[in-house]
Amino acid sequence: MENLGRITPATALVLEALLSADSIWGLQIVKDVGKKPGTVYPILERLEAAGWVKSEWDSTETRKGPRRRYYRLLAEAQPLAREYVATRKAKSAQSAGRPSPALLEGQWLGA
Repeated sequence: MENLGRITPATALVLEALLSADSIWGLQIVKDVGKKPGTVYPILERLEAAGWVKSEWDSTETRKGPRRRYYRLLAEAQPLAREYVATRKAKSAQSAGRPSPALLEGQWLGA
């Protein structure tokens, strides 16, 4: 399992979705995180290449529609994923209570 380096907010959202289920299909992750497939699928590929995620195609032949690819976060990646998600949430909460830099510099043009 490789270190992911810098974790973007979108990566933290994908990790959070993966933590919420034993196995989840790609389009459900897209819906859960509210990002475009062009954002989510490259993140899933990076997580799989780093050894954090395992994916497999659905083998159910009775379901109609295109095959689904299911993703699951590996057990050894879960503690670090929880840490990344918690850190990102803390940063988001911290920055939500802080005025924007433009307001601090008196550049707000709304008045």
